[in-house]
Amino acid sequence: MRILMTVSLPHRTFNAALRDGSVAAKIRKIMEAVKPECAYFTELDGKRTVVLVVNLADASQIPPLAEPWFLTFEADVQFRPAMVAADLERAGLDAIAKQWG
Repeated sequence: MRILMTVSLPHRTFNAALRDGSVAAKIRKIMEAVKPECAYFTELDGKRTVVLVVNLADASQIPPLAEPWFLTFEADVQFRPAMVAADLERAGLDAIAKQWG
């Protein structure tokens, strides 16, 4: 299943890594371990944020994706299921609308 993984990086921890010159190596190490389909670095609610697209076969894959961010940056991590257009087409919206509409 395709998942949007949102990582919010706390200022204090990230700034310390930035100041000591370790931030690039830490992010590179995490990205090599997580192997996202894609990743976007942005700002969300005033915090440095990484939005990754990852694929999960089952829930047991969540800790290996989240723990590197928790342990390295004390980050907040959220997971949201995401669909591409083909997934939405297979969802059977017409049948659902007939049943519940």
